[in-house]
Amino acid sequence: MVRPKFLPDNFTLCLIGTVILASLLPVHGVATKPFNWLTNVAVGLLFFLHGAKLSRDAIVAGATHWRLHIVVLTSTFIFFPLLGIALKPVLSPLVTPALYMGVLFLCTLPSTVQSSIAFTSIARGNVPAAVCSASASSLIGIFVTPALVSFIVTNQAAGGTSAWHTVWNIVLQLLVPFVAGQLLRPVIGRWIERNRSVLKFVDQGSILLVVYGAFSEAINQGLWHHTSIAALGGLVVISAVLLGLALGATMFTSKKLGFSRADQITIIFCGSKKSLAAGVPMAKVIFASNAVGAVVLPLMLFHQLQLMVCAALAQRWGARDMSAERAETGDESRAARGERAVAGGRQ
Repeated sequence: MVRPKFLPDNFTLCLIGTVILASLLPVHGVATKPFNWLTNVAVGLLFFLHGAKLSRDAIVAGATHWRLHIVVLTSTFIFFPLLGIALKPVLSPLVTPALYMGVLFLCTLPSTVQSSIAFTSIARGNVPAAVCSASASSLIGIFVTPALVSFIVTNQAAGGTSAWHTVWNIVLQLLVPFVAGQLLRPVIGRWIERNRSVLKFVDQGSILLVVYGAFSEAINQGLWHHTSIAALGGLVVISAVLLGLALGATMFTSKKLGFSRADQITIIFCGSKKSLAAGVPMAKVIFASNAVGAVVLPLMLFHQLQLMVCAALAQRWGARDMSAERAETGDESRAARGERAVAGGRQ
């Protein structure tokens, strides 16, 4: 059976289903504590497997391209937060204060890893540099994101915790498992490469667990009573504005700085995207439990929008480059045939 083009991907459908389930049957009471324990274990396992999967050869291959990485990291951790702050007077009236807090949190997050690399590959960009840049963004984000949140989001929203306490929690829950995975890569790395479906299952499963727990808490606190249809529409507008400006800025900057076309593609995809996989666990650690649902909702909408837009761009650019290569190959073949014909005539 052919899948309808208008139907979202399976993971997006699962996210929507999880939000609906949490809205109808939120976890509460005595079940909350064991569910939170299960979620923490799943998130730790996720970062452990990502650490074991990350190839050191890929890091070395792309690490020397420092100019590209500086542009990507500047877009991710400087341009995006400044954009969120600068546009607040214009965009915040479209949503509730709690939702715009989620928008600001979104602006502080690192870039995606899997989709950035995948789209760079489809568009025929610099894949090794994309691997290095996206991976570095995720690692740096473990420290930079909590610090940025402490500057641009109120302490009340962050549960009254200090930036250093938040960083320490993230180090224990996210970085320690990641480093452990890296250390054990020689032992389990090949097994993970052969069983990529396991990583995908843990990746998506942990996100769904965190989303279900976050929205359960938010529902218990009356999230949908404070979020109107107009506010959801405002989130879509805000996501489109942020993504459009980020894509435009990375396109303009990478071209003006004289990067090759392959490097421009890498900068555009790595510098304009935000990580749902990193953002949801970080939100759980950084923010008070009753605020997490509203905080991750803007990220979920932005994530889906960036996937659709970047997928279309990657396919278009990849097809255009392939057509250009075929045309060049055809011209060379015709020229070679002409040369052979001339040589034959002289004989």
